[in-house]
Amino acid sequence: MSKQCKQPHCFAPDVPCHLGEEDRNQCEIWKESVGHPTADQPEVPSEPEGLLFPWSGNSLGTVDVPFVAGRSNPTVIGVVGPQNAGKTTLLAAWYLLLGKGLHIRDYRFASSYTLNGWENIAHSFRWEGHAGPSFPVHTSSRAGRSPGLLHLAFRRRNALATDFLFADAPGEWFKRWAIDRDGEDAVGARWLGDHASAYLLIADCDALAGASGGNARSILQLLIQRLGAERKERPVALVWSKSDLTVPTQIREAVQGLAHRVFPDIKEFSVSVYPSEQEAGSSGQGFMKLLEWAISSPQPRFVVPKLEMASDDPFLMYGRL
Repeated sequence: MSKQCKQPHCFAPDVPCHLGEEDRNQCEIWKESVGHPTADQPEVPSEPEGLLFPWSGNSLGTVDVPFVAGRSNPTVIGVVGPQNAGKTTLLAAWYLLLGKGLHIRDYRFASSYTLNGWENIAHSFRWEGHAGPSFPVHTSSRAGRSPGLLHLAFRRRNALATDFLFADAPGEWFKRWAIDRDGEDAVGARWLGDHASAYLLIADCDALAGASGGNARSILQLLIQRLGAERKERPVALVWSKSDLTVPTQIREAVQGLAHRVFPDIKEFSVSVYPSEQEAGSSGQGFMKLLEWAISSPQPRFVVPKLEMASDDPFLMYGRL
């Protein structure tokens, strides 16, 4: 019987579950890794693994947001885009650049409840022994999972810390959401449509410049239209990922034209892990300009749900106030 998880880049049981399950016995991949019971080895119910804290260090789920909201009303940033557009790479780049000490004007890193979650998506960028850096693994679209929320808190000089939750969701969800808002397999994207304070719409230059550029443009235009119906005046940024690649003028103008018609106040940014000739020596400034916009433009939108308590104890009734 194997005791190592089969999920690539997951090192359970030595570290928490890579997919964010607080009890790894509930993870389908972990169940497969440890094997199924046989006739000679009957199934023994497993005890849930206890946690010393109300968070595990991995990506948070939607049920964890009220915990974060205990300090401040969190700002949810929806990173929206097709599959393989570079959404997870964007998040990993932010984490690594902050780790190098890059600052955003007078904003300073204050804390994070999800350092394990950040490491799970960023570790592939690091040199490990003789293995060079690579891109993060594709975000799983397992049915029934909420978007993974990665937490960062920033502080401005003498002000209180402000909490942000960055959504790491699979592109398949957004494609389904663009086609059918109320589809059963679009629930995660729909949650972001309801709760995000701002959106980063990722335009994949690699896909738009490739042989299937017309299809990539059509999917992106569907997302623009869906987001336009859902945004309700929330800030939107159009992010050209992998911007070291050149998108044909006709396709680029078609995307920009629709985006500016639907979002007259939209902002545009270009990011790439491979700097173009114009960005040589920029040391990730494109990523940091985008992060500055993301944390300074929106206002918190998430509404903390009220807790129904049966107790008459004033302390335990606090959640009803």
